[in-house]
Amino acid sequence: MKSDIFSARRYANDGLRLRSSSPLSLQRPELLAPAGNWDCAKAAVENGADAIYFGLDRFNARMRAQNFTEADLPQLMTFLHRRGVKGYVTVNTLIFPKELAEAQQYLRTIIAAGVDAVIVQDIGICRLIRHLSPDFPIHASTQMTITSAAGVEFAKSLGCQLVVLARECSLQEINKIQQQIALQETSLPLEVFVHGALCVAYSGQCLTSEALGGRSANRGECAQACRMPYDLIADGEIVNLKERKYLLSPQDLAGLDVLPDLVKSGVTCLKIEGRLKAPEYVANVTRVYRQALDGVMTELERPNPLTPFPHREGGMKAPLSVSERDWGRGQSEEHYNLEMAFSRGLYTGWFSGINNQELVHARFGKKRGVYLGEVTRIHNEQVTVKLEAPLKPGDGIVFDCGHPEAKEEGGRVYAVVSKGKETILTFGRNDLNLRRVHIGDRIWKTSDPELDKQVRQSFAGENPQFQRPIDLEIYGEVGQALIAIARDQYGNIVQIESAISLVEAHTKPLDTDRLQEQFGRLGNTPFCLGTLTNHLIGAIMLPVSELNRMRREIVTQLEELRSQPKRWQLRSDVSFQDLLPSSSPTSPTSPSLIVLVRNLKQLQAALKAGVETLYCEFEDPRAYREAVQIVRQQQQDSSLLTPNSALITPNSPLPTPHSKLPTIWVAPPRITKPGENWILQQVRACEADGYLIRNYDQLQFFAADRCIGDFSLNVANPLTADYFQQRFGLERLTASYDLNISQLQDLLTSCPPQWFEVTIHQHIPMFHMEHCVFCAFLSTGTDYTNCGRPCDKHEVKLKDRVGTEHVLKADVGCRNTVFNGTAQTGAEYVQRLIELGLRHFRIEFVNETPEQVSKTIHRYRQLLQGEITGSQLWRELKLQNQLGVTRGPMGVSALRS
Repeated sequence: MKSDIFSARRYANDGLRLRSSSPLSLQRPELLAPAGNWDCAKAAVENGADAIYFGLDRFNARMRAQNFTEADLPQLMTFLHRRGVKGYVTVNTLIFPKELAEAQQYLRTIIAAGVDAVIVQDIGICRLIRHLSPDFPIHASTQMTITSAAGVEFAKSLGCQLVVLARECSLQEINKIQQQIALQETSLPLEVFVHGALCVAYSGQCLTSEALGGRSANRGECAQACRMPYDLIADGEIVNLKERKYLLSPQDLAGLDVLPDLVKSGVTCLKIEGRLKAPEYVANVTRVYRQALDGVMTELERPNPLTPFPHREGGMKAPLSVSERDWGRGQSEEHYNLEMAFSRGLYTGWFSGINNQELVHARFGKKRGVYLGEVTRIHNEQVTVKLEAPLKPGDGIVFDCGHPEAKEEGGRVYAVVSKGKETILTFGRNDLNLRRVHIGDRIWKTSDPELDKQVRQSFAGENPQFQRPIDLEIYGEVGQALIAIARDQYGNIVQIESAISLVEAHTKPLDTDRLQEQFGRLGNTPFCLGTLTNHLIGAIMLPVSELNRMRREIVTQLEELRSQPKRWQLRSDVSFQDLLPSSSPTSPTSPSLIVLVRNLKQLQAALKAGVETLYCEFEDPRAYREAVQIVRQQQQDSSLLTPNSALITPNSPLPTPHSKLPTIWVAPPRITKPGENWILQQVRACEADGYLIRNYDQLQFFAADRCIGDFSLNVANPLTADYFQQRFGLERLTASYDLNISQLQDLLTSCPPQWFEVTIHQHIPMFHMEHCVFCAFLSTGTDYTNCGRPCDKHEVKLKDRVGTEHVLKADVGCRNTVFNGTAQTGAEYVQRLIELGLRHFRIEFVNETPEQVSKTIHRYRQLLQGEITGSQLWRELKLQNQLGVTRGPMGVSALRS
């Protein structure tokens, strides 16, 4: 049934490949490193980062990091700017209504401190920043889930100056986005993650930690459920995947091998993940990418230099190295260093497209290191292995028996003795229990003290170890002062004159070599000499002591210039309250029940139950046509029973808001990438009454249609709600699933409550992923072209450690959603919400039978009509549903508000 859908997708992707080859102007991307504390910031700077990003003690997506404080900002920014490094603050979480006043003061502090930009998720916060300051730079976080040119255009409309693309974008898709935004004149600089941990779910769309423990990833509290083991259940039976249990844990991203392609794509910034990591990780990974990027630029610039500084980017004292070269399976020193820094396995992620067999190996979800080989013999307290990587006494190893969740044997190696092609390892007495080590166990190197020492030395001490170039121009003639003009990469210029006039030289005149020697003595400063242009006239001389004084003065003045905080505009006479929507009278109408169904049988049960507003979310968009026809037939049958009503046909005008005829709204997929508008065209072809809007592309595509904003738009405060209402004219907005009851009340009292609908019963969509579990573990294929479509043939669930079975569904784009196996209800809060003026309540079904659908609808209708209480409904559903119903995030303690 779906073969032509996937043929269309293949055609679209082939077209994408053909159209994405035009070259963009070459530029040197900024290297952006993470910093969870002062040592990490120093490690990044001393190893060549062009910029760092860091969080403060509130509103950042890594609340578990040590983080900086607002009081640290002036000193930190002075340090960074003196070293020619930019500093970006992360404000990349959703902001709740009662936090807006605090967020406003927080932003004022950040802007006044001369920070170079903020990285933002919340749409309302983008509006607030632009209201406070017309010129302070905003970077759209990857948490904004931007996957297309429409997303970039949306960010630009908010006042953003840069977009961090979703990590799921391939190089082909990045190139296509670049072309489209250039054609549409909506270009913004693009940033991509180049290295580090990969979330399995789209950033900004993961509700797993929220659903399972009330710890929201959109609030910086991710509990990393993706790194846990799961059983795969297909058609009621556990699939034997042997040691593969970590079905949702991707390998770590390493874009080292595709750096030339990333540079050619025109991305402005390459970002390293890791604000929770140690300074040694930051130093190691930053240095590897600094050296690799400089090497790539040298190669690409050789035939045709295009950048202002085609010479050496900067100076490092010595490369990090391992004692053995050309080891193992052709692995490079750089890969070795990256794997020792932190590795769950390294992979290019989605840069080269989708390969579901490679992205998730599923054998473990934690740090391993460098693979050494398998145990071949255990004898006399010694272990024999055929080494595939270097190992020396003092290194730390771990034995992997295929059960990473259990305690594993490991320790320091005491002796390493080569014996032919094999190596015998000896350990300290009583360091290991070799009875728990088996032939065939994998061995991983987890520690290299020699490398660790080199890494720590790279940022030890007070003197700068990484230097950035300055260019000098030298002018002068006999009888005049010597003039030195120095420029750094950021446009800072100083001019220094000698206190002594130049005199004619009888021996050893000042030539270019002597000038370079004297002005190049920049040790223990942040600078190294780039180009020196000699404009001296005649054979002249100046005492060396005066040249040294001038050099020191250049350093002092440049450091002083760099240290000046950025002076962004900051308006003192404005407030977030200026942006709040005006209140309007609440609707006198009675509460209405909205039902979302995921198959035709559920739809028919909902229609039979008399539901007036129906949402459909089907895997196959072509099935929407039949769904609409079923509802139109119901409308026609109902109208024939109504006196004086005209016959309704499929092409009749839409029912009025006061009509009791059912209306049907259909949902496009959550994600839209370049080349996927054909899916939206298929959705619209069903001619439904309206559409659920999930992303920025759909805001554009369905602009002329009736639309309702879904939960994936992350509406958590009145500034965000007002933006979608006023700019896009959405009929209603679904309140964010991150809000508990207290925060939801705050939202409803800060906006007209008729703007919203609230989902009060659902299996929360926890993970929404590019990773296809069906393809990875129920086929040998790499993607939709060769997987055999197991999603059409099997009912699949993922069973977690506590025994809950979570439903797995695929959409038309082959993206997977894991739905919480336990339904959650907000029934106990419905009466309170009605009193606040809320009139639209949604319940959702996933794989319930028609009988379950009918019964659940009946109970919620009784609840809305006041016939039963929320507590009664909660107790009944808890008994009715085999897995039980939880109160979910809505019931989480209001302490979070």
